[in-house]
Amino acid sequence: MCGSADVYYTCTPNCCFNHVCNGCGATFEPVTRAKGGAGRGIEAPDPPPDPAGPTAACAKCESIAVYLMDDGGLVCGNCGALLELEITEVSGG
Repeated sequence: MCGSADVYYTCTPNCCFNHVCNGCGATFEPVTRAKGGAGRGIEAPDPPPDPAGPTAACAKCESIAVYLMDDGGLVCGNCGALLELEITEVSGG
């Protein structure tokens, strides 16, 4: 993958999490892993993220309400799990 920020989500959550890099054409699927601990007082971003934007499911509850925190970490807006991201199923690019 080329590192471009121009990435889009090509499927629906009940199918897969296939993403495509518009810069190089690589496809990949992001997954989360629970880090332990929980966030407190989590609020959804305002405005909400673009539904066609990159997303991944929470490793604990499978919600797609996963948000980037100010410190660069990930948190689930549904169950509060602190998460880390892993990129899988990389093809092309």
